[in-house]
Amino acid sequence: MAMHVPKSYFQNMMKEGTKHLSGMHEAVFSNLEACTELYKTIKTCYGPKGLNKMVINHLSKLFVTNDAATIIKELEVQHPAAKMIVLASQQQEAECGDGTNFVMILAGSLLEKAIDLLECGLSPSEVIKGYEMASEKCLQVLETLVCHTAKDVRNKESVIPIIKSAVGSKQNGYEDFLAELIADSCSKIMPTQRTFNVDNVRTCKILGSGVLSSTCLQGMVFKRNVESDITTVKDAKIAVYSCPFDIGTTETKGTVLIKTADELQQFSVDEEKLIENSVKALADLGVTCVVSGGKVGDMMLHFANKFNIMVVRLMSKWDLRRLCKSINATALPNMTPPTQEEMGFCSLVQLEEVGDTTVVTFRQDREESAMSTIIIRGSTENIMDDIERAIDDGVNSVKVLTRDQRCLPGAAATEIELAKQIMTFGEQTPGMEQYAIKKFAEAFEVFPKILAENTGLKANEVLAKMYNAHQDPVSGVNAGINLEADNCEMMDVVERQVFDVYLTKHWGIKFAVNAACTVLVVDQIIMAKQAGGPKPRKGQADPDDE
Repeated sequence: MAMHVPKSYFQNMMKEGTKHLSGMHEAVFSNLEACTELYKTIKTCYGPKGLNKMVINHLSKLFVTNDAATIIKELEVQHPAAKMIVLASQQQEAECGDGTNFVMILAGSLLEKAIDLLECGLSPSEVIKGYEMASEKCLQVLETLVCHTAKDVRNKESVIPIIKSAVGSKQNGYEDFLAELIADSCSKIMPTQRTFNVDNVRTCKILGSGVLSSTCLQGMVFKRNVESDITTVKDAKIAVYSCPFDIGTTETKGTVLIKTADELQQFSVDEEKLIENSVKALADLGVTCVVSGGKVGDMMLHFANKFNIMVVRLMSKWDLRRLCKSINATALPNMTPPTQEEMGFCSLVQLEEVGDTTVVTFRQDREESAMSTIIIRGSTENIMDDIERAIDDGVNSVKVLTRDQRCLPGAAATEIELAKQIMTFGEQTPGMEQYAIKKFAEAFEVFPKILAENTGLKANEVLAKMYNAHQDPVSGVNAGINLEADNCEMMDVVERQVFDVYLTKHWGIKFAVNAACTVLVVDQIIMAKQAGGPKPRKGQADPDDE
């Protein structure tokens, strides 16, 4: 006869199926180990020599990338503690658009060091207090390490080195070409009065050729064909309609009684005249191009060709809104002739062939444009997707520069200097918190180690050389790893123009420390039984995820 195992009082109190984990080993250490495993998975993607991950998501879509934001988004992490690290990196993505990998590695490294401290007998509250003290000191030191300021963000030459550092970590080898392309597209749309909007730099991916065939133009590009026979219009006056470009129909059904053949003929003639008059009214206003958000009627198209009006149909309402912003037009909800204020202007609207893809381009030749588009070329969809992510990081770094022009030394120079100064601060701090502060400093050592390991250098040798170089209080501050050298060499990052954006590091440290402290403060995990319901069939995509 089987023995009856009595339930604990807590399990009796909760619903059937509830999981309850408590205590140091069950809850705290399992949380820390889960976060550490996530960081170990991501760390090989860090830096210009970072390795790619091949991720296949729940929709069976393949991703080949070293972009941490994309990887963790598609992995769908389920562990509650690891999710906190993921949320911190997502907040970093929302705030700065870059530095997600930095947040995950730093948070993971802090929690890995916390395991040692807890095993030595420190309480989680002492570790958290030490980490918070070190974090405050870290942000103070960070301000003293500023080595470069981008004086004019509108000037391409001043932002290219910073963009190059952001793009180089994703697309090593293409960073010079892509940085030039991004700086060109951003400088064309950089506003003088209002804030810079990342959404104003669009990308259009066209399969074929190579990455170095990518180009940038002022205006918009759509992978569509024109509806009309006219394929090129210079100095176009554009009418934009969010409704179909067709004659309106009545809301209720109507019956027309036709008794003779003359009446039937007259009926179609009147309809034609009505359509002709509406198209002629557009032509009389000087409209040479019509953009419609709905279907285009055959009769309307016939008369548009007669009056030499180009007709373009856009399926997406978002594309329609962006085009209106680019050409300074107002989208009309019904078929009425636009006023001069509602019409848009474009220097050249043209049907072009890029490779074997037909595209419609709306080019603007004026000095400052509202939108710019980077046409990405590549041999496969995965390559173009990865280039798009690199461009997104580059454009976001320009946006962050418009808020704060300060830059820090790159190539792990900032991290080692922070580790050195915080270690000194820890030695001068009394109490149990000093051990946590010293471990906080050690957590920063992981960055040069990862860069060295991903490049194929000896991590301990690199770390020793970096600490040796940083002993000089004047020139040593800017000493970083030269990843392009065959052997372990140091370089002056200011001379080589390898910079990190100040705000990205500042927010990255804040988010990582907050996430690590949030995980450390947890001592119990209570998971309710999952709600019932039919499970999705295997092999079929959820329609809500499309």
